[in-house]
Amino acid sequence: MPRYIFITGGVVSSLGKGLASAALGALLQARGFKVRLKKLDPYLNVDPGTMSPYQHGEVYVTDDGAETDLDLGHYERFTGVASLKSDNITTGRIYSNVLEKERRGDYLGATVQVIPHITNEIKEFIGSNNGDADFILCEVGGTVGDIESLPFLEAIRQFGNDIGLKDALFIHVTLMPYIPTAGELKTKPTQHSVKELLSVGIQPSMLLVRADRAIPQEEQRKIALFCNIRQERVIPALDVSSIYHVPVSYHREGLDKQVLAYFDIDAKEPDLSRWTDITDRIEKPEGEVTIGVVGKYTELIDSYKSLSEALTHGGIANNVRVNLNWLNAEMFETEDPSGRLQDVDGILVPGGFGERGTEGKIRAAQFAREHNVPYFGICLGMQMAVIDVARNLARLNNVGSSEFGKYDNPVVGLMTEWTNGCGVERRGTEGDKGGTMRLGAYPAKLKQGSQIAGIYGATEISERHRHRYEVNMTYRPQLEEAGLIFSGMSPDDELPEIVELKDHPWYIGVQFHPELKSKPFSPHPLFTSFIRAAVEQKRLV
Repeated sequence: MPRYIFITGGVVSSLGKGLASAALGALLQARGFKVRLKKLDPYLNVDPGTMSPYQHGEVYVTDDGAETDLDLGHYERFTGVASLKSDNITTGRIYSNVLEKERRGDYLGATVQVIPHITNEIKEFIGSNNGDADFILCEVGGTVGDIESLPFLEAIRQFGNDIGLKDALFIHVTLMPYIPTAGELKTKPTQHSVKELLSVGIQPSMLLVRADRAIPQEEQRKIALFCNIRQERVIPALDVSSIYHVPVSYHREGLDKQVLAYFDIDAKEPDLSRWTDITDRIEKPEGEVTIGVVGKYTELIDSYKSLSEALTHGGIANNVRVNLNWLNAEMFETEDPSGRLQDVDGILVPGGFGERGTEGKIRAAQFAREHNVPYFGICLGMQMAVIDVARNLARLNNVGSSEFGKYDNPVVGLMTEWTNGCGVERRGTEGDKGGTMRLGAYPAKLKQGSQIAGIYGATEISERHRHRYEVNMTYRPQLEEAGLIFSGMSPDDELPEIVELKDHPWYIGVQFHPELKSKPFSPHPLFTSFIRAAVEQKRLV
């Protein structure tokens, strides 16, 4: 039977529960254990697919087509374990499942209540689809004290009692703020947070205490005393310069040692060489490049979390530091992009939805094309590059995407039908928005001898998608005549997956999201190649 570790958070949000869960998973892996990580999200949305990135950061897509919380990206990047649809659940999904069962009569006429029906549904999620994992790490979103979190906290309390507390560990992540005027760290917020957790029946057995400086032993002793926790299980979780320092930092503070001690497990010392190698490369780069990221959600960098990390991974692979210049695409709708793009070594236009900023993205793609700057277009970024080619090289009139209005030449249009495994999926313009895109992993075939085939070292690949608009293949002859190469296609040759530009050093657009599969210890080949091209660009300037 697997052991379960529940991670909750208190005092304030954004303390890094997801990173803590991912780092602990990596440490347990390094000791030879199999892990699976799950996320319980208290919001009422069925999933984050229809939420603005400003509300919740990026939407992380799994191979099996789930739109999930961005923390699942941390889980994958740190452990390499592919997340599944069954690894993320929301209040909305829980209630939807319960109401479906009620309508079918599954409850045999019983009055449906939060306890036991909602909590039972949550417990079923926690205990199912765990494979052969030795440890299940389950993060509870939100902050203890939020009314939305109460059913989840009650469910994990019950779950711990059901399996026996010797097989369930509760870790609470708190904040220890430093008050400059007093010149000291304060333990009171942690005390109050633990008290709040106790009020719902959960006694944490371990604390991860976030702080921006070393926590004195006396303060750790005080926390342990007032929170009814052994002092060695008060683990300082100090700020570090890179998230990839976290596993080594937490190991140094004894996190994994204390977890195993709680479960009375003897295990080999962890092999953390992959993490020390990664941090050495981050701390001692042989050079640096600057990438201009032209997007529409640049005010909240979590909107592009996987993207920024994948670019860092590309830097790790090339032993260079990657500096990101976040540029709002709307600026380029009213000003010449050359003033802000002339000093970058590469330009990346990421995915997005809606018309805002799209003309600025097109102008960024045009600048990269005309000045031989490495260009990487992802999802919408690929579509904007194709529109630039259609307008300025193929000389088509009134060119655009049907996502933004009516055009004489809709070079990008809504997908209404596509193959998914052995079946066909169909969508209409008036259908639901949530969960109706081309989602998850789909295969693609690459053109022999193309630049992209050389980058992958293969002619067949599988990548994750999240989109409902595609380049219109009616215009393929005109676009190819203008110099655009369709170097990646769906197996049935109906949907364009990758384009590249003839006679350009590095100009590639992809319809999928390669950033979702990149890891620090296994950088995605596209990001490795893009950063290498940026290094070459810097040498040329």
